[in-house]
Amino acid sequence: MTKNFTKSFLIILVVAVLIAAYLIFRPFLTEIFVAAILVSVFYKPFELLTKFLKGRRNLAAILMCLMLVLVIIIPVVKLISYAGQKSVGVYTATSTFFENNKAGEIFQNEIFTTGALSILKLDTINLNNEAFQGTILEVSKKISNTFISGATVVFKETTKFVVSLVLIIMTMFFFFVDGGKILKRLMYLSPLSNKHDRIIFSKFRKVSYTIFVSTFVAAIAQGLVAALGFGIVGFPPLLAGVLVALLSLLPYVGSMIFYVPVGIFYLLSGDIWQGVFLLAWGFLIIGTIDNIIRAYMIMGDAEVNPVFVLFSILGGLSLFGFWGIVLGPLIIALMVTVFHIYEIEFCDVLDGGDCNNLEKESTVLIKTEGLFDKMLKKKLKKEDKD
Repeated sequence: MTKNFTKSFLIILVVAVLIAAYLIFRPFLTEIFVAAILVSVFYKPFELLTKFLKGRRNLAAILMCLMLVLVIIIPVVKLISYAGQKSVGVYTATSTFFENNKAGEIFQNEIFTTGALSILKLDTINLNNEAFQGTILEVSKKISNTFISGATVVFKETTKFVVSLVLIIMTMFFFFVDGGKILKRLMYLSPLSNKHDRIIFSKFRKVSYTIFVSTFVAAIAQGLVAALGFGIVGFPPLLAGVLVALLSLLPYVGSMIFYVPVGIFYLLSGDIWQGVFLLAWGFLIIGTIDNIIRAYMIMGDAEVNPVFVLFSILGGLSLFGFWGIVLGPLIIALMVTVFHIYEIEFCDVLDGGDCNNLEKESTVLIKTEGLFDKMLKKKLKKEDKD
């Protein structure tokens, strides 16, 4: 056999094995990616904990996994449960409202007849009409179903959800313990230069961290604007702010679970302007500030236009579900990074390519993301000595 034939056969064999491995791991790719993201975000605290425990990496990994379960996973499950319980009230309250024949009273309030909203002429609408009430009930039912969809997907397939969490935790443990060795092996097998490998790994870590931080910054921002809006109508602002901040961590419905029922309650109680204000404040301010903050925080590290970051968040939620809020922007950021490497490698054949400038940008990119890079190189050197 010729040497070329042997190499060609080996390449075909490698591709076939990779395809087979992909098919085996495909059902668990989301869990693996999520575990890798969480480990990349908390790897520095893990290193500090390992140092505090005098090098006992296994114990440090166990403690980090337990901490993440207590701080992140359990609260998220609790919030989903809370969402499912509270959202049912949207349809129930609306149904009771119409049964008590109070519908016609809403638009007859002074704010709609002679007040600020009189220009809308809503006082001419007959809310006691059976066809109209049926439509409203159907809409409220759909809203309620949308609210509980997040809870349903968890509790409908409890076994699958629990298995997914267990797999994430197990994968995190091994990534914490052997993460450096895995990175070293990937860099060795990668046909890219070590510099390009470091750019990709650094980008992965940096964007993961930014997404994680932006989630909590956006939650705090939503809590603050919610406290302001609820305080204006006389609702306890601290309570509203805390609840909205916590609920905003839920994808899809988030803070709507709180401000929509409260707004409807004000309407049913005859406090029309408070109800209208809260619903408008919720949809226009609370509901939009989340995506705006997240998009602008991520765009700097991801080097992606904020509009595309927003689309990546929404598309990620649609494709991956709950974890799509992280995976969507991360995949887009890695795509941009790969294109940047492509520019560097093929700048001599690209029209208008400035090879010197691109090479400088590449060097700056590595330096600006130096924390992870230094940690990685230090880790690899240490393992080489061992």
